[in-house]
Amino acid sequence: MERQSTGIPALDEHLGGGLLPGTLTVVVGATGIGKSQLGVQFAEAGRGQESRGGVFLDLSARGDSQNHIDYAQRICGWEIEDAREQRPPWEEFFAPDREFGDCLAIFGYRGRRVTRQDLDFDQWRNWQAELNAKLQSTIGFLYGNFVQGVRRLVVDGVEPTDRPSDSIQFNLFEYIYHQVVRKEAEWVARDLFRESYRSHAAAAAANVYDSKQIGCLLLYTSRETMLDDLIERPLDEGDVLSNANTLILMGKVKDGLKVRRGLFVAKHRGSACSDEILPYRIDSDGLHLEDA
Repeated sequence: MERQSTGIPALDEHLGGGLLPGTLTVVVGATGIGKSQLGVQFAEAGRGQESRGGVFLDLSARGDSQNHIDYAQRICGWEIEDAREQRPPWEEFFAPDREFGDCLAIFGYRGRRVTRQDLDFDQWRNWQAELNAKLQSTIGFLYGNFVQGVRRLVVDGVEPTDRPSDSIQFNLFEYIYHQVVRKEAEWVARDLFRESYRSHAAAAAANVYDSKQIGCLLLYTSRETMLDDLIERPLDEGDVLSNANTLILMGKVKDGLKVRRGLFVAKHRGSACSDEILPYRIDSDGLHLEDA
């Protein structure tokens, strides 16, 4: 199986050649540490490796956009297109070279809380109802892009929480990951078209894709800013971090009187990987590893 490049050749070398398609990679680090830049470089690498760039799901609910459009334009001259929220007519899913957009912002940055402890019962139920309404447009966005050859998904904007099980964002991500990204194409089409699936079954069968070729990168914002604190952080059995195939930690590292950025591959199942802390820098061209 050909590995998927992260878009950073030096990091690919430390990952045994890159990331494994069909698996989940979680990147953890504080705000401003460089996660979104890494996500853009991973998605952009698909344009060369699979002839289609990756797509972005932005789960931001309280802050601003994760700036994918600005980063992509500055780092690689890529004009990212916002996706429409409404699901297009079914005929358009199978039209050659149909564009479904590159980035879908699910919540629209409206200053909403994302954990159950922040909400009363009625507010929590309203959130759940809103999510159910948005799922159809999200399934359509992903299914349409996968049918058109996209093989990379970057999920960004996940905020820190004490218990992942209380996070609306984590609940939504886990549903999307297991019920859309990892599900066979035929069953995703059934969920999307529902009662009208029989009318479109032949077209769906002629446009299947292999979900085992899709790589998913989840960018998760942590409260910890220092890399040592992230490395020492325990993983709860069953949470998204422990279930990931690859776990990459990004944080600040003290170096004498200076503070540098460092990256650590905490887990990379099925492959040899570096056990070093890898210094890196960020500039207008993105994220670059430096000599230790």
